[in-house]
Amino acid sequence: MRWAWIDRFVDFKSGQSAKAVKSLSMAEDYFADHIPGYPAMPATLMIEGLAQTGGLLVGEADDFRDNVVLAKVPVARFYREVLAGEQVTYDVELESIRPEGASIKGRILVDGELVGEAEIFFAKLTAARTQEVFGQANFVFGGELQRMMNLVKAIIKQQQSPLRQVQSAKKQ
Repeated sequence: MRWAWIDRFVDFKSGQSAKAVKSLSMAEDYFADHIPGYPAMPATLMIEGLAQTGGLLVGEADDFRDNVVLAKVPVARFYREVLAGEQVTYDVELESIRPEGASIKGRILVDGELVGEAEIFFAKLTAARTQEVFGQANFVFGGELQRMMNLVKAIIKQQQSPLRQVQSAKKQ
């Protein structure tokens, strides 16, 4: 089973940064099992939310030609628990991108409060290499993440629309 740890993007700057949100509900299965009676989101799932946000940012930068796989989390810090009923914002910046991989810095926020941060390295695998290793040409950007990619493309298209550019110019 593949889970999506982001509900939607609220900002997306191609090749630069992305912000996504996840609303937490007591209906999420992991709340019942992680710490019974205390609905705290596991830190590993917050890392996964950052990785999905950052992975889509990295994937979009190369027009989703390669599969983007979490390779390493060299630094992760958490400052408090995130509880059911809160909304998490994943704020990521693309630090570097190369043919073999990429890195991001990410922050986890609740109502503007920094609750965690991490650096994440991604490996980029061609479809042929993915097929060789995992038996599938595209196991990353499919299913639920395919839906998120379509939302990313819609946000980018909306940000590039002439009407939005006129509205932005008027605000300045």
